[in-house]
Amino acid sequence: MTALQPPPPGPVVLGAADLRLSAPAERRLGDVLVEQGVLTREQLDRALSQHDRVGEPLGAVLLAAGVVTRRELYAALAEVWNADLAFVEPDELDPDLARLFPAGMLARELWVPVQVERQDDGQLAVVVATAGRPSAHIAQEVQARTGVHRVRQVVTTDWDVQRALRTVWRDELVHEAVRSLAERRPEESASTVFVWPQVVLGVALVAASVTGLVLDFSTAMLALVAFVNVAVALAVGAKALISTVGTAYETVEQVTDDEVAALTDAELPHYSILVPVYKEAGIVGLLMRNLAALDYPREKLEILLLLEEDDPETLEAALAAAPPDIVRVVVVPHSLPKTKPRACNVGLAFARGEFVVIYDAEDRPEPDQLKKALIAFRKGGDDLVCVQAALNYFNARENLLTRMFTLEYSSWFDYTLAGLDKLRLPIPLGGTSNHFRTDMLRELGGWDPFNVTEDADLGIRASARGFRVAVVNSTTFEEANMAVGNWLRQRSRWIKGYMQTVLVHTRHPFRLVRTVGPRQAAGFALLIGGTPAMFLATPLLYAMLVCELVAPGLLVPAVPPWLMIVSLLNLLFGNGVIIYLSLLAGFKRRSYELVPFALLSPLYWLLHSLASYKAAWQLLTKPFYWEKTTHGLSAHVGTAAPVARRSADTGPDVGLHSLPAAVDRLAWRDVAAEVAR
Repeated sequence: MTALQPPPPGPVVLGAADLRLSAPAERRLGDVLVEQGVLTREQLDRALSQHDRVGEPLGAVLLAAGVVTRRELYAALAEVWNADLAFVEPDELDPDLARLFPAGMLARELWVPVQVERQDDGQLAVVVATAGRPSAHIAQEVQARTGVHRVRQVVTTDWDVQRALRTVWRDELVHEAVRSLAERRPEESASTVFVWPQVVLGVALVAASVTGLVLDFSTAMLALVAFVNVAVALAVGAKALISTVGTAYETVEQVTDDEVAALTDAELPHYSILVPVYKEAGIVGLLMRNLAALDYPREKLEILLLLEEDDPETLEAALAAAPPDIVRVVVVPHSLPKTKPRACNVGLAFARGEFVVIYDAEDRPEPDQLKKALIAFRKGGDDLVCVQAALNYFNARENLLTRMFTLEYSSWFDYTLAGLDKLRLPIPLGGTSNHFRTDMLRELGGWDPFNVTEDADLGIRASARGFRVAVVNSTTFEEANMAVGNWLRQRSRWIKGYMQTVLVHTRHPFRLVRTVGPRQAAGFALLIGGTPAMFLATPLLYAMLVCELVAPGLLVPAVPPWLMIVSLLNLLFGNGVIIYLSLLAGFKRRSYELVPFALLSPLYWLLHSLASYKAAWQLLTKPFYWEKTTHGLSAHVGTAAPVARRSADTGPDVGLHSLPAAVDRLAWRDVAAEVAR
C-alpha cells in the first residue's frame, strides 16, 4: 500500500467523475427492498407512515422496527446510491493513511479511509468506506489531507466503520480520552495532584502546628480547636443556608405533563445515551429493559454500551440480552487510569446525538425524562450546558443503610441542588442522569479521567466557563448501597474526588474569584471544600464531648471552657441541621415510614468521617484509583427477559469482500473478538 504524507497547502480540484456520483436517476430505497424480497408492500407502507411521523430516514425506521438487517439495508442503499458495497475488515486499512485523519471526525461522520489503490490508467485513488451517502464533502476532506485527487467511495455498515475506528485508531482514542484535558487545559486537570505552592503551604501548616504544640501546647490547641470550629460552622452554615433557600423553591426547570404531551416526534432531536458498564454482568439484561421503557422514538435514539476490554463476562451477558439495533457496544481499550470518565470520553467520541445523557447500569429513569430534559434546555437559555435529573432509590426500605442513603439523596436533590440553582452557585453534578448539549460538553473537554468524582468536577468547570447547570423535575431510580463495606468504597471515592476538585480549582485562587465572582467562589469553597473538611473535623468535636463527659475539666486549660461550649453548640447545630433536612426530605417525598430514621443521621454522618479519612489517605497514596461499587446486591434487582431480534440472513454477500455470515450477527461476534484479543 502507498504511504502518504500531508499535502502542501494549495487549492483542491474536485472532479465529479472521481466521486463516482455521476449516476443515473436515483431509485427509492423502499422500492429496492421490495424488489429484493426483503420487505412486503404492507411493511413498506407502515414504515413510510412512521417515516412521515418521526421525520427520520426510511432506513433508520426499518432498522428500529427490526424488519431488516443491517446487511440487507446497506446492500439496498448501495444500489440506491449506485456505489459498491464493502464489508470492511480493520486489518485491510492502511495505517499510514489512517494517521492522516482524526478519529473524532470520522466517528461523527461515519466513514473511514481504507487504502490507496492504483487504477487502470495508472492514477492513484483513495478508497473510502462510508456508512452514509457518498458525498463531495468526504472527497474534499480526503483530497485536502492526502493530496490525492481521485476518491472512490464505497458503502459499508455503520458497525463496520465503528469497529475499524476502535481497532485502527485505538491509540488515538485512548490518548484523547485520557490526555486531552490535561494537555489542552492542564490547569483544569487532576492529573497533577498537588502543585508546588500547595505542597509548600501544606508542609508549612503541619510544621507550624507541630512546632506550636511543642512550644506552647495550650495556645496551639486553642488555635487548632478554634480553626476546626470555624471550618465546621462555615460548612454547616453554608449547607443550611443553601438548603433553606431550596426548601422555598421547587426545581427551577419545572416541566409539566402538558408540555411533554405537546411535543411531536418529528421535532425531537437525536439523543445519545452513554452507559459505562464494568463487572456488571448480572444486571445488563435489566439495563436493556429499563432503557426500553423510555418514551422516545427509537429512530432518534442511540445507546452506547461502554464495555471494558478486560470484562468478557459483561460482554457475554450483553450478547445474551440480545439488544436491539439502537444499542451499540463500544469496547473501551485498556489504559490507565481505569476510570468511568475515561470510558465516557471514549463514548463521547462516538456519540452522534445533539444531546447526550449518562446512565448507570442499574438506573431506572422515568419514561419521559429525555423529553423533560429537552424542554428544560429550551426554557433554560443558550448558556444551559447540563440538566440534572434527581436520583432516588427503588430499594429504599431494604435495610437501615438504604433508608439513610435515600434520605440523604432526597435532601440533596430536593433542597441543596434547588438552593444552589436559585442562588446561581456552582452545581456539582451527580454521577448519572446528567443531560448535556453534546457540542458544549465537547467544548468543556469532556470528563477528567483523573478525577474520581468527575461529575462534580465537570459541574464546577462548567460554572467557571460561564455555563449553567439546572435541575429538572424528573427522577432516576437507582439501587441504594446496602452493604457498609461497599458504601465505604463508594463514598470514600466521592469524597476523594471532592478533594481533588478543590485542589484543582484553588491552584490559582485569585483567578478563580476573578473568573466566577466572589459569591460563586465562596459557594464552591464552602460546599465542595467544606464538605470533606466538615467530615474530617467532626470526630474531633465528638472526642472533645466524650472527654468532657468522662473526665470533666481534663482538656482545661488546653481548651478554655468558653471554647468547649462553642464546640458543643457547633456539634449540636450541625447534627440538628442534618436531622432537620432529612426529616424534610422524608416528608417532601411522602416517604413517611423513613421519617423516624432521620434521627439516626448523626450516626450515618460519622460513617462519612470514616470514609473521609480513607479518602485523604488514598489522595496521598493512590489518587487516581477507582474503587468499584458493586451493584445488583439488592433483592429488588431482577433480570430482564431477552429482547427478541430478527435473525440475520445468511445468503451471499455483495461487494468487494465476502463475509461468511450476516453483518448484524457478526458485529456482536467482532466485539467479542476484540475483547478476546
